[in-house]
Amino acid sequence: MTPLLEVRGLARHYRVRRPGGLWGRTAVLKAVDGVSFAIGRGRTLGLVGESGCGKSTAARLALGLLPATSGDVLFDGQPLSTRQDAAWRASRRKLQLVFQDTLGALDRRLPIGLQIMEPLDIHGIGTRAERLEKTKDLFTAVGLLPHMFDRYPHELSGGQRQRVVLARALVAQPALIACDEPISALDVSIQAQVINLLHDLREQFGVAYLFISHDLRVVRQVSDEVAVMYLGRIVEQGTPDRLFRQPEHPYTRALVSAIPVATPNRARQRIILKGDPPSPVDVPAGCAFHPRCALAGPRCRVETPALRSMPGGHRVACHLAGETAAAA
Repeated sequence: MTPLLEVRGLARHYRVRRPGGLWGRTAVLKAVDGVSFAIGRGRTLGLVGESGCGKSTAARLALGLLPATSGDVLFDGQPLSTRQDAAWRASRRKLQLVFQDTLGALDRRLPIGLQIMEPLDIHGIGTRAERLEKTKDLFTAVGLLPHMFDRYPHELSGGQRQRVVLARALVAQPALIACDEPISALDVSIQAQVINLLHDLREQFGVAYLFISHDLRVVRQVSDEVAVMYLGRIVEQGTPDRLFRQPEHPYTRALVSAIPVATPNRARQRIILKGDPPSPVDVPAGCAFHPRCALAGPRCRVETPALRSMPGGHRVACHLAGETAAAA
């Protein structure tokens, strides 16, 4: 079956100037460097990793909001246009993005009801009366009360604004929504409500998600597949049960060890990574993770590992894959 969204070797490089004044040398910053993944209809891919690893950039590239330096994006089997032409505007209806900063993503001068209806106006969907009726129906679907239609963003709570941006993304009936840290700024109780809402909307509308988050517990709960990014590359990918139960990459093992457990007497041993992530301008030779890896060998310092398949459809970019669990 053809994936809904397929990303092949996607890269985004920026030319930056090194410190040293006006005549400083330039360098290449590799924000995303050869990322590949696929998302099926009605499925959820979780994307995790440290801040600055390229998760948000990868999502914007996959949706055609940023031009790629190299690589291909296929939507429903067809190449996704990156030029702002008729084909690009048509794809915008099917691919939506939920931003992390909900207050910044909403127009503070416009009532939320009109903001939710705006995509219908842009794409010319239905008559004015039909657009208004559809918007009010979606209000109920996301748990907003009818009297909030004329309220402004600053009059809502964080959880209510999150529901507004979800409704705005859903109103044009997209096939895929990229959620960029959709619950990071919310209280725990509101987080649970939003997660349940995302699940209900997927069941009701059949929408697929690209879910970006730092919270591994939430990613495990909502995802059908999880990809771990480090310095612009995917280093491990697989089903949540397999990846969290038996991580192969040392970086993934460190992330999983930081997940809190409910029973303190069974707490797992925390793996503390040494040092900070290298700069994406000065990526180390070989495996980019080797300066922080306690298991790195001579091969890791000179040869970049490819993302290779393991039994069960699991993929990992590590020369020691299959040996890390025993070494740990």
